[in-house]
Amino acid sequence: MNIALIASNCRTVRSTRCNIAMTFFVRHLATSRLVLPPKNIKLEAVLRSVSTSVSLQGRVVPFKLSDIGEGIREVTVKEWFVKPGDKVSQFDEVCEVQSDKASVTITSRYDGMIKALRFKVDEIALVGQPLVDIELDDEGENGSEEVSGTTEISPQEKTSLNTEHQRGSEASRESLIGKVLTTPAVRRIAMEKGIRLKDVVGTGKNGRILKEDLLSYDDNEPSDSDIEESTKPQWQPDKTNRVQGEVKTVALKGYAKHMWTTMTRSLSIPHFVYSDECDVTKLVKLRDEVKAAMKERGIALTYMPFFIKAISKALEKFPELNARLNEDTQTVEVLPWHNICVAMDTPEGLVVPNVKNVQNLDVVTIAKELNRLQELGKRTAIPPSDLAGGTFTLSNIGVVGGTYTKPVILPPQIVIGAVGRTQKLPRFDADDKVVAAQILSVSWAADHRVVDGATIAKFSNLWKYYLENPALLVMN
Repeated sequence: MNIALIASNCRTVRSTRCNIAMTFFVRHLATSRLVLPPKNIKLEAVLRSVSTSVSLQGRVVPFKLSDIGEGIREVTVKEWFVKPGDKVSQFDEVCEVQSDKASVTITSRYDGMIKALRFKVDEIALVGQPLVDIELDDEGENGSEEVSGTTEISPQEKTSLNTEHQRGSEASRESLIGKVLTTPAVRRIAMEKGIRLKDVVGTGKNGRILKEDLLSYDDNEPSDSDIEESTKPQWQPDKTNRVQGEVKTVALKGYAKHMWTTMTRSLSIPHFVYSDECDVTKLVKLRDEVKAAMKERGIALTYMPFFIKAISKALEKFPELNARLNEDTQTVEVLPWHNICVAMDTPEGLVVPNVKNVQNLDVVTIAKELNRLQELGKRTAIPPSDLAGGTFTLSNIGVVGGTYTKPVILPPQIVIGAVGRTQKLPRFDADDKVVAAQILSVSWAADHRVVDGATIAKFSNLWKYYLENPALLVMN
């Protein structure tokens, strides 16, 4: 065979394909009997056919990260299930990625060998970027698509080539027997629907299964309800039990509308939250001793009067916390009167009246004032005068449940406190002995634009001191 003849014809075809064809011919020249096409067949067609078949063997393709839905544009690679050199098949697990919404396991769309991993663990991959490189085992549909895209040859060339290579074509067709031809997208749909591809008759080229074939098969497949119809119980659910009616739209009004406005303003405040606990064992004992006597006088004595009085005593040391913030002028008004607000749950919603001039009141008088406000709250009859003028707020979430919380400041105030329920817990006494103690949890929130954390901590410590030594609250 004249190799020079082949080389001269390479000028009419792509150099890359010629090089492949030359390599192919030289490799087989000494070991095989090459059958040349008849003289009326252009050698260019032969080279084109050979170069195409050779170029499809072992092609490396990038496996890209597909859109996984929900508007996710990037993910973090959390774990690789493969490494370079591993063999993978379609739907084998490749890696696990984490978005800001969920974890997703990525599966392979190809049969082949992993050549390279494009990302390390904890690196961020964008949708559309290659995750791995895969060397394909059998390109199937990809190969046929590339062949169909090559330069066409004349009918005479096709006839002669088919005659000369009939035996090779028959062998190629035999290798496809038993292999289902379809695309990765169709395979994925089949897996999601639980359909065996070998049960589906393909209407595409060479029996290729198209998406329409799969959907048609799924429509004609008997449903689970049809199969199980004979085994279903004869009774049916009572449809009268179904909830029926119209959606009810409730307009915010009254206390609820005021809370909407106030809490919306609070969103702009940077909250500094400080929490602590205090031992109120002595306070519990003191209240138990006078509770019956107060009841005879028509006074319901709770712990709140003590909490409120302790706030007022602590504010004497830290008057800058009893203040109003003017955001327009960026000034703080420090107030001499202690109008302590108390959050109350009423039939119409949350309301926050205040006990005025607590600095001048004793614990019993504070208790009477709280009883009055609570009775008005039950009737939703608290007047505006009792709602205006608050300087500091305390919420008692403990009457409902819970321990620590994050209270929300009521502007223009700059501090709010919240106490949780009292719990009987083991603690060490002065002699390092374990004793039962009544422990109260408290949380404070301050406007961090004008109040620093150290001030709140010192204020809380002083408030705690008064509660742990309740005699100091009733001396006056």
